Amino acid sequence: MQSLTNSYELLKFLKNQELISKEPELWWPSDDDFEILVGAILTQNTKWINVEKSLENLKKLNYLTLENLAMSDIVLLTNAIAPSGFKNQKSKRLKQICKNIIEEFFSFDNFKQNVTSNWLLSQKGIGEETRDAILCYSCHKEYMVVDKYTARLLKRFNYEFDSYDDIQTWLVYGINENYDKIKKLYGYEITLNEIYCRFHGKIVEFMKRNPKD
Repeated sequence: MQSLTNSYELLKFLKNQELISKEPELWWPSDDDFEILVGAILTQNTKWINVEKSLENLKKLNYLTLENLAMSDIVLLTNAIAPSGFKNQKSKRLKQICKNIIEEFFSFDNFKQNVTSNWLLSQKGIGEETRDAILCYSCHKEYMVVDKYTARLLKRFNYEFDSYDDIQTWLVYGINENYDKIKKLYGYEITLNEIYCRFHGKIVEFMKRNPKD
């Protein structure tokens, strides 16, 4: 692998691979923000193909709205998300976070605008990666998602970090410091949120295609 001095150079390297040109613009395979939140929770400890089966089951039950999921029948919900694994745990956590969103924010739109990192981390079953996936893809905020693929890819470039926050800080710093260069690289106005979405997507797709390079 070539050497890197910052995350902007990593983004350039990945962009040259044309990894997500046929994917949705922001990579995540949905443009429904609530469905993205549900998917971010369901994808914990499982493959995305299993999540897709669960989401399809939820659609059939008309459970992919905040209010309907909060009021869902727990048995039906548990059975619907069974393909994603840990069905009893995930169903309870999904239903509870929906109730908490309604209690705290009243509506999903208000949640998207006003939710904080700390509030999400206070919810049972929400860790750093899931928190940032929700903030980035569902709420369209300026958060870079870090996952196992990210750490493994950086290790290939001889970068090893002690924590999630350390990786995220390194990634975000290089993007912010080179924001003007990135806009020129893309050739159009692109927000930081869009960059983080696409950057994370490129990392995941690269590692899926190059698991042992």
